[in-house]
Amino acid sequence: MDFIYVLDILGTFAFAVSGALVASEQKLDLFGVIIIAFVTAVGGGKLRDVLINAHPINWIGDLNYLYTIFIAVVLTFLFKSKILPLSKTMFLFDTVGISVFTLLGLQKGLTFDLHPMIALIMGMISAVFGGVLRDVLTNKIPLIFEKEIYASACLAGGISYFILDQFALFRDYNFIISASIIITIRLVAVKYHLELPKIKEDLFTKNK
Repeated sequence: MDFIYVLDILGTFAFAVSGALVASEQKLDLFGVIIIAFVTAVGGGKLRDVLINAHPINWIGDLNYLYTIFIAVVLTFLFKSKILPLSKTMFLFDTVGISVFTLLGLQKGLTFDLHPMIALIMGMISAVFGGVLRDVLTNKIPLIFEKEIYASACLAGGISYFILDQFALFRDYNFIISASIIITIRLVAVKYHLELPKIKEDLFTKNK
């Protein structure tokens, strides 16, 4: 089995668990948990495929995605009491998910002969929009709109992928290194409370 495909399935599982945990915290029923897990896991990839006119859409053409989501929901229900007390669990699943989906989306964009910058945007869409849909449906402010470094970590990992690709690095190694960069940036940013600057004042107000 292709290494990248395995990572794709693992990323789908990670995002599905993340969605199931959020839905569980919101006291949704089983159907609601499945829906939230589903949109979290494949929402970003679906939007990417629609934008680049890729058919069939990832989860429609491969039922393994649906099986993975179902397994994630079942395991979340069975081990909810063990998972929820771990405050960093959902963050870890989310971080792994965005690292994998950023690079998978980027690679898919390149296979469709998109400009590298557009391919990078497709990677970011793949990574973050599942989480956006999850948060909107559960009445939360999407994480990318809050103070944490999130989408910018995906951007850094995507740029790293392009840089390493110029050295003809083996694709799987490039994938692992670039994904590790995304994960590291997220971990460091959260640990040390790093955030991007906000627009609070301009040239006309800062001295008042």
